[in-house]
Amino acid sequence: MSAARPTSVPLLRLTPLALARPGRARRLVERNLVVYRRGWTYVVSGFFEPFLYLLSIGVGLGHLVGSQRVGGHPVGYAAFVAPGLLASSAMNGGILDTTYGLFFKLKYAHTYEAVLSTPLTSADVAVGEVASAFLRGSVYSAAFLAVMAGLGLVGSPWALCCLPIAALVGLAFASLGLAVTAHLRSWQDVDMVALAVLPMFLFSATFYPLSIYPGAVGWLVRVTPLYQGVVLLRAFDLGAVTPGLWWHAAYLVVLAGVSLSVAAGRLRRLLVP
Repeated sequence: MSAARPTSVPLLRLTPLALARPGRARRLVERNLVVYRRGWTYVVSGFFEPFLYLLSIGVGLGHLVGSQRVGGHPVGYAAFVAPGLLASSAMNGGILDTTYGLFFKLKYAHTYEAVLSTPLTSADVAVGEVASAFLRGSVYSAAFLAVMAGLGLVGSPWALCCLPIAALVGLAFASLGLAVTAHLRSWQDVDMVALAVLPMFLFSATFYPLSIYPGAVGWLVRVTPLYQGVVLLRAFDLGAVTPGLWWHAAYLVVLAGVSLSVAAGRLRRLLVP
């Protein structure tokens, strides 16, 4: 009698994150925090770009630009720009570690060969790296929100929700960055990530309302990940909260989940013989 053929695909192939354990992934987060202590200038650098944009464009240029309308109410230009730059700050924190830093560890430092000699799995690596980037994005977001409050750019009690929303933006970009970087082969490929991030930063309705974009460009802006965060943070910061905002939050949640799953599967193929 011939052996019975398996009737199901192994669970791990269907769910690459099945072997991830928070307790083990936390060890990788702790390792990254120790590294951050020695390279703190690298860590804080990603915060200053949106901060300087806020001072130069939001506050400086804001004196020359008329008010914008959000939720039917006029707001100053600095108050309009600030929530978009908060989303950009969260994006920077989420994506920096899972692109340049992760590519170096994966292709040159061979950090994960040592990591996988411990009880950690490739799924733990994926979760740990995303968690580290998520923490960095959350720190950036909290610092930027404090700056906004100090400049009087927090316009509603709903702004209390901005920190968890910004953390969600950071999580989505951390997961997306890991999924993309795991498929890259050279530093030139990594530079292409920066080439994609820059126009998204400039054209995700951060500096201008969506209505000024031509039809096709406007629809392209609508599907970018950063735009979802800009819409959410601007609405909550300025008190223009509507039921339709759930779609933007769902977009970011799905993006984070799918990207993390793809990244875990790819890392398993790269790291596990």
